[in-house]
Formats: sequence, structure tokens, C-alpha cells
Amino acid sequence: MAGNSDPLLAFYGDDFTGSTDALEFMSRVGAQSILFMEPPTPDQLAEYEQLDAIGVAGRSRAMTPEEMEQELPRALKAMKELKARHIHYKVCSTFDSSPTIGSIGKVIDIAADIFDSSFIPLLVAAPALGRYCTFGNLFARMGIGSDGDIFRLDRHPSMKDHPITPADESDLRLHLGRQTAKEVGLLNLLEVAKEGEETRRILEETVREGADVVLFDALEEKHMTRIGSLIDEYGSPNDPLFSVGSSGIEMVLGNHWIKEERLRPRETWDSPGKAAPMLVVSGSRSPVTSKQIEWALVNGFEEVSLDTEALAKKGNIPSIHHQHVAEVVELLRKGENVIVHTSFGADDSRINATKAVFDQQGLSNYEIRTRTAQLFGTALGKIVGEASEQFDLQRVVFAGGDTSSFAAHALDIEALKMIAPIVPGAPLCKISASKESLDGLEVNIKGGQVGPKEYFGMVLEGKSHHNF
Repeated sequence: MAGNSDPLLAFYGDDFTGSTDALEFMSRVGAQSILFMEPPTPDQLAEYEQLDAIGVAGRSRAMTPEEMEQELPRALKAMKELKARHIHYKVCSTFDSSPTIGSIGKVIDIAADIFDSSFIPLLVAAPALGRYCTFGNLFARMGIGSDGDIFRLDRHPSMKDHPITPADESDLRLHLGRQTAKEVGLLNLLEVAKEGEETRRILEETVREGADVVLFDALEEKHMTRIGSLIDEYGSPNDPLFSVGSSGIEMVLGNHWIKEERLRPRETWDSPGKAAPMLVVSGSRSPVTSKQIEWALVNGFEEVSLDTEALAKKGNIPSIHHQHVAEVVELLRKGENVIVHTSFGADDSRINATKAVFDQQGLSNYEIRTRTAQLFGTALGKIVGEASEQFDLQRVVFAGGDTSSFAAHALDIEALKMIAPIVPGAPLCKISASKESLDGLEVNIKGGQVGPKEYFGMVLEGKSHHNF
């Protein structure tokens, strides 16, 4: 282990699901890791003997550039004070972003004024998650922890129709170029695969020629291994390297640190066992999640449909979620596993009915998307909070990247620690909280693209999909 020294890595996740993804990989490579909901204070850190990796679960994926200006400088400056070798801004492995919401380019502009890095590494590929980058273009498997087909990002059945940040460009240089004026260079697949010092020479030349950001291609694990050794030497506690990317950053650095014997990978995990009855709250419209809800209902789960139209009309969360809490608690007391959902797929009639309400309120499409994530996510979080006060819950699942961040922040959570893997990118964690009903609660947070159809059954049983 790293011992009594500065942490190796600090990461800021742009949403809750992505943050637990990074937490998982660092925990798996043997790093003592914790995920906070806000940048930790010295008093909070003093409660832990040694931390190799410190994460912060943010909500910037749902923020405008103006909102980022208010939030991110404070957070990134606080993380710089942690004296980690590397500071990673963790984004979704499908690079969810646009010039007007979740702008990764805006993050890069802000970070460039805080960190003195000679360049910013950009790594989105994560072969273990079914994410591949070739000649600057991103490809993604349909579902994480599944056997789905692989699509170029702008032709991905789910991502091209994403309700907030639809993907219409697979070349990440062009995608990012809409969001920042920084020069984006590329180390392509052939260059990453070169032997000896040649890749390093090409990297240094790319930076000398004016690249502010360097995108790394990767298709196989051997490419990831090479990238880790390349970028680690640029970071130090007093001059950390700021990077942007998926949990591929944790993968390449973690595996590099294992080879350097700074970390020792964790080979086994205790089985968490079955936890019934279990509560699932879903704000996802992904077809992957829709199939998972369908499977769960066929296999004994009960459903509670969130009245999103009424929520949009009133904008008064207590008046809506109190009614749903009563339904949820009644079912839980009967021993039923429960799913609360905001939609049952893209064809759910609630979607158009709710949009019509927002249209009548004069909201733009952009405002509707951001309002939906905030309103629905907060309502789901409050349902979990009140249900846990009335029923002794052991395990909860949050489904949906955009809504889960707001759901988590609606609860009084201080930090999370991983306790077991389920599928890559969505570990089972345990909550630390001041509220007794939440402290010790097991929670699984999955993005819309994560998991096979039987996913909720796997979490219920506490079983890992793969021995990964």
C-alpha cells in the first residue's frame, strides 16, 4: 500500500454513477478509497488512517457552463490541496456533454487556470467496460456488464437519442472542439502501440506543437498499460497532473502502480448475500434499464409509478412523494421488492404528458431536460430517505446517471465505501451518514447503460455477474 503518505489520486465525478465507477476500480487495485459527496474537510479526512484515493461525487454533468463557474473552481482548488499526484475529472465513458450542459470543454478551461500541467491527458476508452477509442472516434458496447453489440457513438441506439446530451459526433476532438478553444491533439492507436521510447517522444512532440489536451486511443488492455506508464511521471504531490476521462484513468494508473508495487490488488471480496426486500428507484429512460425493469416485474418485483405529470405541475415535491412513500412502505412491509420509476422506457405516456406541462410553463427544451433531472432525482432521493425512516432497509438501487446525482444529494450522505462488485462500473457500497436510518445502508448506483436484463435480481441476491 501507499503507506502513510499523500494520496496517489483524487477524482471529481461529474455524476454519482460515474463516481462510484472510479471508486470501484481504485478499490479493486487495492487502494484505500473513499467517496465523499463534497470536498472533504481536514476533520473528515482525520477519521481515516490512510487514503490512497479520495473521490468527490459531483453533479456537473447536469450543469450549465455558468453553473460550473460557480461550483468547480472551489471544488478543484480544494482537491489540489489534498496533495495527490493526480487529479482526475471523471466523465461518463460515453462522453456525455454539450456546449450548453455538462460541458467538458468548460471544465478544461477552468482547470487550466488552476493546474500547471504541461498538457491535459484525455482518456475515454475503457476496454473492460466495452468502450474503445480508435483514431479519435469513440465506440461503445450496448450496456456495461453485458454482451451487447458495439456501436460508433453517433450510431449508438441509446446515446444518439440521449434525452439530455444526444451524441451526434463520435470524433472526440470535434465533439470537444465545440466546447473549448483549447487545442486537442491525438496519440492514435498506432502511436500508442509503438515500442520503447517512441510513444513518449511522439507525446512530447505533440505537446511542443501546441496541444493543450492530448487524447489517447486505446482498443486493448496492452494499450492501457502503455498509457499508464506514460502519464504517471507527469504528476507529483506539489504539482499534480490534471486529467479528464472515464474510469480508464483509474485503470491505467492503478495497474501501473501495481507494477511499481505501490499497490497490491484485492483478489477476493466477501459475498454481501441476499437483502430482501429491496428498493429500486429509477429515473432512467435508457432501453437497457427498461429491459431490466421489465425483467424484474416478471420475476416478482412490484412497481410504483412516480406521478411525473403531477410533479411537473406542482413543482412541490413533498405533496407528491409522501403519497408514493406510503405505497412503497406498505409493499416493503409485505416483504415485496419494489421499483419506483419515472418511466417504463421511451414510449411511456408520462414522458409526453410531463413535457406538455413544462411546455405550458414556457420552458425551453434545455430547461425541460435540466428541470426533469433535478425534480425527478430529488423526489426519488426523498422517497428513499422517508422510506428508510419507516422501514429498516438494507439495500437500495439508484438507476439513472442524471437523476441519481440529485437523488443522492437529497439524502444526508457524507461518504461511501465499496463493499463488493456487481458488474463493472456499478459496485455495491455502504453509506456513512449522520442520520441513523441511512448510516450503514447498502447502495448500488447504476447508469442507464449498465448491466444485463437480470441486473436488479443480481443486486438483490448480492451476486456478481462476472468474476472480473
